[in-house]
Formats: sequence, C-alpha cells, structure tokens
Amino acid sequence: MVHFKQLDNGLKLIVNKMDGLLSVTMGILVHTGAAQENDSEDGISHFIEHMTFKGTKKRTSFQISDEMDRIGAQMNAFTGKDMTCYYAKSTTGHAAEAFEILADIFLESTFPEEEMVKEKGVIIEEINMNEDTPDDLCLDLLSNAYFGKRGYGRNILGPKKNVSGFTKADVAAYTDKHYVPENIVISMAGNIDIKLAEELVLKYFSGLKGKRSGGGEVKIELQGKSLFKHKDIEQVHIGIAFPSVKRYDEAYDATQIMNVILGGGVSSRLFQTVREELGLAYTVYSYVSTYAEAGALSVYAGVNTEKYLSSVDAIYRCIDDLRKKNISKEEFLRGKEQLVSSSIFSQESTSSQMLLFGKELLYSGRVYDFEDRINKLNAVTLDDVLAAVDRNFDEKFKATSVVGAVDKPL
Repeated sequence: MVHFKQLDNGLKLIVNKMDGLLSVTMGILVHTGAAQENDSEDGISHFIEHMTFKGTKKRTSFQISDEMDRIGAQMNAFTGKDMTCYYAKSTTGHAAEAFEILADIFLESTFPEEEMVKEKGVIIEEINMNEDTPDDLCLDLLSNAYFGKRGYGRNILGPKKNVSGFTKADVAAYTDKHYVPENIVISMAGNIDIKLAEELVLKYFSGLKGKRSGGGEVKIELQGKSLFKHKDIEQVHIGIAFPSVKRYDEAYDATQIMNVILGGGVSSRLFQTVREELGLAYTVYSYVSTYAEAGALSVYAGVNTEKYLSSVDAIYRCIDDLRKKNISKEEFLRGKEQLVSSSIFSQESTSSQMLLFGKELLYSGRVYDFEDRINKLNAVTLDDVLAAVDRNFDEKFKATSVVGAVDKPL
C-alpha cells in the first residue's frame, strides 16, 4: 500500500508499506547537491552531510551513534549531483526511535566548531583518497570534460581550499536557501504503520519553515573537451561521454535498453569484446546518467598501459557497430528483460524502494507506479531502441578523459 501526504508547509511524505517484512528504511531527501552550488559553495553540500552527524542540541556525535546501535539500527547519508539523502534502517519495533534520531540530526544539528575543524581534515583525506583512486578520478575528470567546471561537472567533494574555509555562517546560508520544506521529501519503505509514519513526520517536521529561492535549475553548456591527468600507475583509465536523453525523456527506457546492449552487463558487447575476446581490460562498462536538463551516455575502462590504444580502438568499434543499428532481436529481448528483472528485484529491498519512491516524488512530484514502470518497459520495441541510437553518440559534444602514464588526451 502506498500513501502520500503533503504537509501545509510544502514538505512531502511518501510511504510504501511492505507487509510481511520486519524492517523499514526511512529517508530524508533534499533536492540539492553539487550541481546547485556556486563557486564559493563548491563542496558545501557534502560538508553539511558530514557535519549533520557531529552533534545536536541534545546529543553528542557519540550519543547519536550509540543510541542507533542500542536499537540495532543503521544510519548514513550520501551526497549526489542534485540530491542529498539522510536515511536510517531499523526493525519495525524501533522505527519511531530511529526516526526521532534521524529527525534530530537533520533539524537540530549544531555544527560545533571543534567538530568542524576535525571533519574538514576528514574530508580533505577523502579528497586525497579520491586523487589516489584512478577510476574515480577518471570519471570526475570525464564529468568536467563533458559538463564543464560547474553544475553537473562539479566534483561532489569540492576543492580543499573551499572545504578548509567553510564557516557556520556559510552552512547556515546554504541550508536556509535549500533545506526548506518545498525542497524535501520524506520517504519510508517497509513494514511501518502508515498512521505512525504520518504522525512522526507531522510531529517533527510540520514546524519546519522557509521558502525555496529559485527552482534549482542547472545551467547546461556542454563542453565536449578531452582531458587527461598523468599518473605513474599500472593501468590507463579511459572515460568517453556522449550526449544522451534527459531524465523523463520519452526515449529514456529505449536508451536504457540500448545501454544494456552496449555495456550494461556481462553479456554486453563491450564486456564480451574488450574483456572476454581480446583480454584488454578487467573492468569495462557503460552507463547512462540522466538529469532534469541533460543526460550522458558514458563508457569506462581500466586497461593495460601497453594496450591502451588497442583498447580504445576496440571500444570505438563496439560503439560504431551499435551506431550502424546492428541490434538483433535476441539482444533487444535480453536487454529489456534485464531492466524488467532489475525493477522487480528492487521491489524486495526497503532501501531501494525508499530511494525509488523518494526520488520520483522529489524530481517529478509524482508517486512512483511500479505497474506503470513495467508496462512502459514491456511496451518498448526494437524500433524504439534503434531510434534511440540516433539520440546518442553526437560527436560534436563527445568528451573524453584519461588517467595514467600518458602525456596527452585521448
């Protein structure tokens, strides 16, 4: 059973009651992330996410962790390009307690100065770790090459200089602008009483005030650049991005099926050609990133330095063959079935359902409809997928990134 309620202040609640389970996942989703930041704010969404766990008006950082552990619950958060999510998973019997702690850190965090100093050091180490993780570095560089230095091209972690300089005033200014009821969805999935869920949200969030300033739209200016970063490491990491469909484009599902055929699984063309037939890479795949204003179809591979150029050739041959629309009925049906089964599998996970329903409401204002999703996937035809090929692979805005022992871009 799915229940939706909008509070008087504009905050939305969605509950997917999943009978027969013994647990529930509860999330607070905020429609802001790296893409909504300006240059001086770059990295602040992620910084706020970290600091939210560092103490409230009635709990220290340790007490937050200790009280969650005492009830056997889990709590965490993550920052994305256009969303920040705080969530807790607990047994059904401890749902009210877990949600109270989740609400407390979200609404009553005090951002202690001494904790800010320590957490800046933690995040700077996270930035250092990212610099030492070449696949992450390659994909961050690819976003920059495709979208530019701002908007969706921003690294979620932000630059060290910004992180080191963030103040409580900066945090307050950002949360006042973005952490407002109209920008927030609370999503719960699992075995929780709907009346209790509504009572909890009304109790803790009905008094939240603030108005959204602007719609959070992101300015898009595709760059189509080729960037590289020299690192003396064993592999060369390759990223290639092409323009693709937006989040709610009518060709979204057909594009997703096309991507499965290209590089979305172990039976995909990229995996079978680059890894299995030629033995050029351990990891090679493609994926589609969709946002409100734009989308990207990206390919990633980590390859042996000596076989770098032959690997690139093999990847482009797979792409070029797909461009020729040489897609068999068997490939099409296999790709579609993978997406259908993935949607069905997600029905069995409270965490997946919390995010699925929460993101749909956050991004579109609509309640996620599983049957409609399956029907739309089943309605996609091979001709639709062939037509989707024309919506991708525009060379004009193609972007590339390379990280490894190289001295020039791809």
